[in-house]
Formats: sequence, structure tokens, C-alpha cells
Amino acid sequence: MKKKVQRPEEIGGQWLNAMCEVLKGGVLAGVTAILALLICAVLVSVGVVPVGAMYGGVLAVCVLGALTGGAYAVRRVGGRSLLAGLGVGVVLFLLLLTAGLIAYQGASVANGGAGILCACLCGGAIPGLLGRKPKKKHRR
Repeated sequence: MKKKVQRPEEIGGQWLNAMCEVLKGGVLAGVTAILALLICAVLVSVGVVPVGAMYGGVLAVCVLGALTGGAYAVRRVGGRSLLAGLGVGVVLFLLLLTAGLIAYQGASVANGGAGILCACLCGGAIPGLLGRKPKKKHRR
């Protein structure tokens, strides 16, 4: 039985499709994070959640957003699930960093950016770890 040899065009096409799915997952993560932050803002305005707890809420929202976007990307990409999940986390962090830069005319990673980066990466890595296919056991 002959092995199917992949042409370079097929390999490049797979890589391009995977990157598109990671970007779509990042956009889904961003939309989820924005909606969850809107809910958190309403809860703070009503007085249910104190203002001091919002940093933890922002980190939880980052994890939630990266989790949803990472689950989408991992399901669509198939192989290399951890890289797809981490890619979604990086895309979400860059979206949040860009939004902060536009809104405040300056963005500093020192103002809590490291925690947000870790939350985005961990949220993306969870579906990457859980979504991979188990390895086949070889008979001897």
C-alpha cells in the first residue's frame, strides 16, 4: 500500500486554515470577554459586586473568553490542539491590549498586564489540553 505524499501546497493550505480558525477563535473570545465585562459592569453599578473585586473579575472574564474561543479553535483545527488554544489566548491578549491602547492612549503591561496575559494563556491552554485526541496504543 502506497503512502500518500502531501504536496507543499496542501501543507501550506492546512497551516493557513489553522491560522484562520485561531483568529476566528480569538474574535469569539474577544466578543465573549466584552459581553462578560459588560455584565460585570452592570453588577458593579447595581452594587452586587464591590469595585475592589473587579480585577479578579477581569481575570476570570479573560479565562472565560479564552476558554470559549479556544474550545472553538481546538474543535475546528483538529491537530496541534495545545498550540491552537495558546494561539487563541495570544490573540485575545493582543485584542485587549489594542483596546486599552485605543481607549487610554497608552498601554503598559506593568499595570496588571502580566496577570491578564497569564489568564488568557491559561484559558486557551485548558481546551488545548482537554481537546486533544488520545494516542493509540500499539500492540506488540
